[in-house]
Amino acid sequence: MLNIPSQSFPAPRSQQRAASGGRSKVPLKQGRSLMDWIRLTKSGKDLTGLKGRLIEVTEEELKKHNKKDDCWICIRGFVYNVSPYMEYHPGGEDELMKAAGSDGTDLFDQVHRWVNYESMLKECLVGRMAVKPAVPKDYHEEKKVLNGMLPKSQVPDALAKEGPVSPSYDWFQTDSLVTIVIYTKQKDVNLDSVIVDHQYDSFRAETIIKDYSYLIHIELSHAIQEDFSVRVVANVGKIEIVLKKKENTSWECLGHPLENHNSLIPKKDTGLYYRKCQLISKEDATHDTKLFCLMLPPSTHLQVPIGQHVYLKLTIAGTEIVKPYTPVSASLLSEFKEPVIPNNKYIYFLIKIYPAGLFTPELDHLQIGDFVSVSNPEGNFKISQFQELEDLFLLAAGTGFTPMVKILNYALTNISSLRKVKLMFFNKTEDDIIWRSQLEKLAFKDKRFDVEFVLSKPTSEWNGKRGHISLDLLSEFLKRSSDKSKVLICICGPMPFTEQGMRMLHDLNFSKDEIHGFTA
Repeated sequence: MLNIPSQSFPAPRSQQRAASGGRSKVPLKQGRSLMDWIRLTKSGKDLTGLKGRLIEVTEEELKKHNKKDDCWICIRGFVYNVSPYMEYHPGGEDELMKAAGSDGTDLFDQVHRWVNYESMLKECLVGRMAVKPAVPKDYHEEKKVLNGMLPKSQVPDALAKEGPVSPSYDWFQTDSLVTIVIYTKQKDVNLDSVIVDHQYDSFRAETIIKDYSYLIHIELSHAIQEDFSVRVVANVGKIEIVLKKKENTSWECLGHPLENHNSLIPKKDTGLYYRKCQLISKEDATHDTKLFCLMLPPSTHLQVPIGQHVYLKLTIAGTEIVKPYTPVSASLLSEFKEPVIPNNKYIYFLIKIYPAGLFTPELDHLQIGDFVSVSNPEGNFKISQFQELEDLFLLAAGTGFTPMVKILNYALTNISSLRKVKLMFFNKTEDDIIWRSQLEKLAFKDKRFDVEFVLSKPTSEWNGKRGHISLDLLSEFLKRSSDKSKVLICICGPMPFTEQGMRMLHDLNFSKDEIHGFTA
């Protein structure tokens, strides 16, 4: 899987990613696009320098290959010669050279562990890392563990010290139903925390508990119907998943364990799981932005938490391409919604179509009824930030508006302490403003909400604010309802906008806890 329009390890910046550190993007030379890289990998050229051989690589051998024209990097136990990829890497050669001649797994995971480097770098594969000899038990020096994984013997201790108490599960049945009960031993679990997929005989239920993932993964012993129900008893942290039997027979066992069954591991160490979703509709939101509606399979339970994103995956030119997007609501106003559509089965995305891009034109060419693969959610936005919130300020540029949609809906509907919500929406022209009429109607309908549009390339008829994000604009916009009111400021847009805005917010003496930046 590759991110687009400019794929890389690490990933290019996206205004729709959840918060992490930013990095500079390096302009690529002519003929060094993602499509050019795909063509090179399919040309039959020897990109490893080993003429098709695969070798076992020791740490000593890996360390020798640490130069630009001879650069080997290990990712999860596999070694790649990334020298041919240097000029195609949007993050620049310096980013790749940080891991030259060493294990780059941690560096890779910090940026985007979801990228399918096996697909992108398969023609650069040198071989596997050699297995280290076992160390004596009395060896006390600090151990450098390959791929950042703790030895199995250390995992229980690490979890006991840092992670939540491990959940457990049980099951019972009637003539027609099978109920799986997960005891999370946590009180902040909700329906957003549970992701259930049933594909063929594989049943998979992932529960997100803080920064950990608890997985039930079973090959069911008997067939079940497609639809099932999920219920959460929040005050005791209990999850009930009710399956419908295809035949009213007694099950002797639930099934056979599959990979990582009954495990609790850090979420950062889990792979992303995809399911195929059907395109139900697409409609114009602006001249170059469309609202896509995807339907989850009937055998999936997935609710993307507010402020989090998923990855959409398509196969283009024989290569899996992936890009992150933040789901939105069907609309900002309840009367716009179609009551026949159950919200928990449909996911909406506002996506700008780039004619010269690789991913979005392919997405736009899909016909109604075609399928797109959708991943599990990612992100670190917490709705606990809304507790006792009085003032909510949203700063968005272009499609950086997407995380704000669900935040707006949730805050105005559920936060009783809220006094005001203000959105400052930056665009180039009036035609670029997404859902302008809805925003204006929402401001008219709910007196707590106000929206200000700022245009960088307005026509002479424009009477609103002009220019780019600035201290003057922000100091005028960010007025607390009282001196000590609890404030949250969310900001999302292209990286320069977000980074500059966050610096300005700190200059205006807003604390780190009062600012959430959606950056990558």
